[in-house]
Amino acid sequence: MKTYLFLLLTFLATTTIAQDKNNYVWFNKLSDLEGTDYVIATLDNRNKIATKNSLLLFINTKTGESKKIDFPKSGYIDKIEQIKIDKFNLNKVIIAAKTVNLDGNKSIDWTDPMQIIVLSTDGTEKVLITDDKFFVRTWVINKQTGIIVITGHYDTNNNGKYDKSDKNQIILYDLNIMKTTGRI
Repeated sequence: MKTYLFLLLTFLATTTIAQDKNNYVWFNKLSDLEGTDYVIATLDNRNKIATKNSLLLFINTKTGESKKIDFPKSGYIDKIEQIKIDKFNLNKVIIAAKTVNLDGNKSIDWTDPMQIIVLSTDGTEKVLITDDKFFVRTWVINKQTGIIVITGHYDTNNNGKYDKSDKNQIILYDLNIMKTTGRI
């Protein structure tokens, strides 16, 4: 009996280790953050079938230290943009990403909302500036005012698609004071 138990435990241990060797890290992009000592690396933890999760790594090129920003399982980073406006002493990183599974199915997918996240250039501050139920369509930063203008809609009837009953909205968010200043 002890022999069978030993063989069973050995088999389970080797199959568990064998599964792990198929997981790997995939570096997608490196971006230099202008005016800082930092570089952002985007990477995915993948296996043979799919991406397990995405994350950002803020790397201090002087000290070699890094700060990891995790995203939920099956989350997707769509766009990363540095916003540097010297007259406001403003230097932030804007991320458009899918980070919430609004419809509650197995994973975050194309039907879930795109969100806007603001990060400091060292990765220590993270602010989600759109609500979970707000579907971002487009966004732009006015470099004269430091305000990000975001268009999209709220899925008011919770059916997961854009229709006539949904509320269209434009959000004005001031990156200087990190607050919403208007909704149109």
